[in-house]
This record gives sequence, C-alpha cells and structure tokens, in this order.
Amino acid sequence: MSDRRAKDTWTLFKIMAEFVEGFETLRLVWPAVTIFGSARLAPGHRYYQDAVRVSEALSGAGFSVITGGGSGIMEAANRGAAEGASRSIGLNIRLPREQQPNPFADTVVHFQYFFARKVMFVKYACALVGMPGGYGTLDEIFEALTLSQTGKISQFPVVLFGRAFWGGLFDWMRKEPLREGMVSEADLGLFHLTDSVDEVVDVIQRDYARRQQERGPRGGDGHDMP
Repeated sequence: MSDRRAKDTWTLFKIMAEFVEGFETLRLVWPAVTIFGSARLAPGHRYYQDAVRVSEALSGAGFSVITGGGSGIMEAANRGAAEGASRSIGLNIRLPREQQPNPFADTVVHFQYFFARKVMFVKYACALVGMPGGYGTLDEIFEALTLSQTGKISQFPVVLFGRAFWGGLFDWMRKEPLREGMVSEADLGLFHLTDSVDEVVDVIQRDYARRQQERGPRGGDGHDMP
C-alpha cells in the first residue's frame, strides 16, 4: 500500500470515528435545539444576552441545547442551558488557533472535520435557532435550509432571532432570489423571523408536538439522513 493510500485510509477511519462518537453521544440528548451565532461577541453585548435568554427558555421547556462549544453566542447559549433544566452540549472544532470549549457545556464532543460536526448540528436537533453571526453562522443556517428544501431531512423550524439583524437578509431574499424565480414562496416559509423569546419556544414546541403525534412519543429521535 502506498503512503498516500495508507494516509487516505487512516483519514477515513478518523472520519468514521467522529461520526460514531457523535451518534453515540448525541442520540441521548433528544429532543435538542441547535443554536448558531457569532463567536466574537463579549458577555456584555446585547446579542449575547439575547442568546442566554433564548437558551434558558428552551432549556426550561425541556429541550437540550447544542452549540459549537466555543465563545460568544455559543458560550451564551451553553450558559443559558446550564441555567435551565436541560442538557448543555458543545460540539467543539479543533482549529490551528485552538478553540477552547467554553465552561458551560456539560457534554463536549471534539471534531477535527467541519463536515462531520455540521451533520451533528442537524441530526439530533428538532429545530435550529440562528442568532446574529458571520460566515460560519450563515453557512450553517443555509445548509440546514437546503437540506430541508431538498427533502434530505424532514422539515423542522429554523428560527432567526433578531429582526434588526436578519430583516435585511429576508428583504433581499424576496427582492432578488424570489423575484428571479431562484427560490419559491414556500422556500421562504422554511424559516421564521422574530424578536420574541416566547415565540421561539412556541414555534419549536408546536412543531415538536406535531412530530410526536406523527411519529410517536420520541418524535423520531432525530433526522434520517440518506
């Protein structure tokens, strides 16, 4: 076996190991909500405080909270979950400039590969909440919307919190992609825009109740991902 082939085979085993650890750990946290947002915001920022409030309310409503495990909004969401009644989970990514897990996650899973981590954000989440963020947040939100739009996962709530931050994006979606026929009106209905913590919880609770009614008490235990 060539050195290149041996290296590729070893990489494949490492990828498989990340999926196995993720599946084995996260199947126990259902029902969960994944919260995305910027890693760059300090605790005094209003969006950080919003994330704490949203997460604590979801935790109190019985949902585990999954984040990327780092700083900023991720830390805020894990903090809110830790102050609530449910599990606080961080999916930490190993980076050249090492990302340290925040101290508020009671369960931490480490990933080398972004794509494996992104599967875990969606696989065991019954909803996603997008707090204000940058490229990474946009990537994660739109990947989830694409999976839902194309039927690769069952449709579930994607809630964007912060009208002042996200409203311009929604307006642009209507003005350009919708007008040009690149998305449909139904596609724009795949996400909700709100400033209300209560509305976040209500949207997610109502959809989870529907899922339980359709699929049984456990609500499917996560998404089937063909």
